[in-house]
Amino acid sequence: MAVMDAGRLSSVARAGRADPVLTVFAVLCGLLVLLAIFGEALAPFAPDQTDILAAGQGPSAAHLLGTDSLGRDILSRLMAGARLSFAGPAIIVLVSSVAGTAIAIFAAWHGGWLDQLVSRSLNVAFAIPGILVAVLAAAIFGVGFAAPVIALSLVYIPYIARVIRSAALRQRHLPYVEACRLAGLSGWHIGTRHVLRNVAPLAVAQASMAFGWALADFGATSFLGLGVQPPRAEWGVLVSDGRSDLLNGAGQQSVGAGLLIVLTVVSFNIVGERLAARIGAHE
Repeated sequence: MAVMDAGRLSSVARAGRADPVLTVFAVLCGLLVLLAIFGEALAPFAPDQTDILAAGQGPSAAHLLGTDSLGRDILSRLMAGARLSFAGPAIIVLVSSVAGTAIAIFAAWHGGWLDQLVSRSLNVAFAIPGILVAVLAAAIFGVGFAAPVIALSLVYIPYIARVIRSAALRQRHLPYVEACRLAGLSGWHIGTRHVLRNVAPLAVAQASMAFGWALADFGATSFLGLGVQPPRAEWGVLVSDGRSDLLNGAGQQSVGAGLLIVLTVVSFNIVGERLAARIGAHE
């Protein structure tokens, strides 16, 4: 049966190692993930520790990026803020990838009117702005961490499902699927044990790209006051909090958080695109 065997996986891995761009940005992604996990523990100060006497200071030996208007160390808040900045998108991508992949395989397997209905529904979902869904979620659940996570999880499902559906349709018509059916295997068994295994690498690549965009969208909801709320440290919150300082020529907080968001989006998108291209070349 034509399942995703070790040979294909190893060939994709070798191709990845031969791509220096993929390697560099994969290392960057790994470092950013480590920052999200250990950033708060490694921060020189507690992220919410205030010192009015040190408020609004520029970079110094004690505070490498200076302090904000409440005397909180900006570097510490950037490091600690990585955790929430990554936690939200991680949940969004996990939920949307699982749901989107399940919907895609289900539609591709049954085909016919059901597949057409799913395809049309996905096209309609693309027309709904994510920020509008986030506003509605905030109105229903209140502002905070949960509202944008729920909203963006729903918004990202069609993006994952559309790509995986195309791959699942190709798998559905390969000879090994018919061989499995003749062997008496159920549709559930074939879909979960074989089709899913073959589309899983592409799902991982799509999840990597989706993570970067989800982080930007999650930060945008916090910036607009719909997501994580001050004084909690999160990159979107830090961009918003630093606006007044930016106008006064002290842009370390907003610029630092903005650069981290951009670096994360670019890194995860490049990794996802390179992986998708490598996987497509080995199909």
